[in-house]
Amino acid sequence: MNFELTEEQVSVQKMVRKFVDKEIIPYIQEWDRNGEFQPHILKKLSELQLMGVCIPEQYGGAGMDYNTLAIVCQELERGDTAYRTAVSVHTGLNSMTVLQWGTEEQKRKYLTPQAEGTKIGAFGLTEPDAGSDVAAMKSTAVRDGDSYILNGSKTWISLCDVADHFLVFAKTDHDQAHKGISAFIVERSYEGVETKAIKGKLGIRAGNTGEVFLTDVRVPAENLLGEEGEGFKIAMSALDNGRFTVAAGAVGLIEASLEASLKYCHERKTFGKEIGKHQLVQQMIANMSANLEISQTLVFKAGWLKNNGERNTRETSLAKWIACNAGFDAANDAVQIHGAYGYSDEYPVERFLRNSKAPVIYEGTKEIHTIMQAEYALGYKEDRPLRKQLPAWPFEEVTVTN
Repeated sequence: MNFELTEEQVSVQKMVRKFVDKEIIPYIQEWDRNGEFQPHILKKLSELQLMGVCIPEQYGGAGMDYNTLAIVCQELERGDTAYRTAVSVHTGLNSMTVLQWGTEEQKRKYLTPQAEGTKIGAFGLTEPDAGSDVAAMKSTAVRDGDSYILNGSKTWISLCDVADHFLVFAKTDHDQAHKGISAFIVERSYEGVETKAIKGKLGIRAGNTGEVFLTDVRVPAENLLGEEGEGFKIAMSALDNGRFTVAAGAVGLIEASLEASLKYCHERKTFGKEIGKHQLVQQMIANMSANLEISQTLVFKAGWLKNNGERNTRETSLAKWIACNAGFDAANDAVQIHGAYGYSDEYPVERFLRNSKAPVIYEGTKEIHTIMQAEYALGYKEDRPLRKQLPAWPFEEVTVTN
């Protein structure tokens, strides 16, 4: 494994960093303070081909590798978690899942405009009574001729008010627990689809998060993703992609916390010297530096497996668990280093801390990932090949004949 960045990856990194420094960082404190999501940022990301960075060119994407996606997420989170989350959900949870499981018709109809950024995708798995316990979901999908009738609600759905397409999971067989879950592509334009934003969040206030309500929504049968009963497998494979981007974002948060702390350590003096000279401050800086390297390596290892078309649930879980915990610790230490000023939005570190809490909860809580890693180590859990794998990189164009 060689994780040295290629010239193309360095170019993308510089491009995204420049974009973040110009388009997000100067305004994010105000957007966060006012709880405002800015859809125009998604449009600009689309113009840079970043909404489909790792989607093959034949489907409208940039055709870059999965570690380039990680680099994009890392740089976006340096600006704010809200816009990394947008790419995580649109690209990681939705588009990459359609790429892996979709029919050629579904890819042409839904994946291509999403990769181009002309349409936005969201992911609907979590419900008020079904988070980590996915099998407890109550949403239903009943076959009716050439359609399915969907009823239920989803909550904590990122991009709920701006998405054009939702990847929704519902029970087609209530007697089969998780084996009775199926996946559907649902368009916002379908009658019976409603959304409502959630206000008063602790963090990611500049992001759009909310609820999706489905009332007798008629979905064409051809919008079934995969086969009936494959929804749980599809959801778990989607989470492998989403967790990968969340972990990459956490690397960016650690980096941002470290950058802010280093700057302040040289500016602030106590007891006649820079606070960076104090050993306990140095301990916090050292932990941030070490965790940045560890987290980055774990993310790139998971990306390397993705590039080679290999199942990576264990490695992605480990990266997500370690990086998100380290992100929270880095943001917490950054506030401590800034002292009373860290408690004010005069400095960005208080926003880093508020934002850092959500990633240790969503897409598998830290407790879930702790259990997963223990079960892998004990031999109780192992990865098995899925019926459909995410395509390895570099992508080979496939000619489809009817």
